[in-house]
Amino acid sequence: MAQNNRLLIKVPASTANLGPGFDSMGLALNLYLTLEVEKSVRWEFYSSNQELAELPNGEQHFIAQVALGAAKKYGKELSPFRVQLESEIPLARGLGSSASAIVAGIELANLGCGLNLTKEDKLLLATELEGHPDNVGASIYGGLVVGCYQQNEVDMLSFTNLPIEVVVAIPNETLLTKDSRGVLPDTFSRSEAIQASSTANLLVAALLSENWALAGKMMECDRFHQPYRRPLIPFYQDVETAAKKNGAFGTALSGAGPTVICFTEQGKGKKLARSLQQSFSEMAIKLLEIDYYGSIVEDCKEQYSLQRKKLV
Repeated sequence: MAQNNRLLIKVPASTANLGPGFDSMGLALNLYLTLEVEKSVRWEFYSSNQELAELPNGEQHFIAQVALGAAKKYGKELSPFRVQLESEIPLARGLGSSASAIVAGIELANLGCGLNLTKEDKLLLATELEGHPDNVGASIYGGLVVGCYQQNEVDMLSFTNLPIEVVVAIPNETLLTKDSRGVLPDTFSRSEAIQASSTANLLVAALLSENWALAGKMMECDRFHQPYRRPLIPFYQDVETAAKKNGAFGTALSGAGPTVICFTEQGKGKKLARSLQQSFSEMAIKLLEIDYYGSIVEDCKEQYSLQRKKLV
């Protein structure tokens, strides 16, 4: 890219697992991490978001570290960038904040070094860093993704045009993924593994065939992680009960939690969001759309021009 050319990297948030799809299913959501970037003599990160402004700066910033590592993997040396960083994705709430940062770093390396990475290339790089493809896959591809990571390969399919809406209940409290993973069992018996995997398989079939009642049932039948993590989320049962009374066909922990995500048929999301906000005023209740584009890179001038046209 040219020295004075400013570009925008935009990466959507994501929810993972959807109940039984542990470490393999993800859904992109329309909350965004955005980076306005231009080449510089040194690494600099700026943000109006206080949470982001307190993160390590310069070359030690997590996104810079990802970008530098990605460039090195391809035998390239990445020049420094000045980055204006903003995010609608709350940190450590189960909405893929770390995955979006990984994807942003890879996009920055791809941009700065002219790597011409395919989505498959980006997915493998991101999965190697994240350890599983659900969140990063959703942030790269958009839509509903189902993926498998084994023997250093990732296979993934993305599905679009799902006629559903989602409402998330985001608490003020954070829950780090490493702490939430600490309560999970190391092994499952054969019978437990069969029950858990068959539930995940049926969830995918139910979503794609638009059998919402069955999809919701399978979300609740998860055996991989929710039974162990729910005790860490004291409000989960109350949110689930209230959501189902007000139009949700299913609820699940968003990723490792503590956010609870509620699924409803198209057109029912506003009513569900209003009712949950009345019942849980201490939480941030958001009606979200599925992002079907995934991570994108745009010229800042073009983006500014589009915004002006919309205002006019």
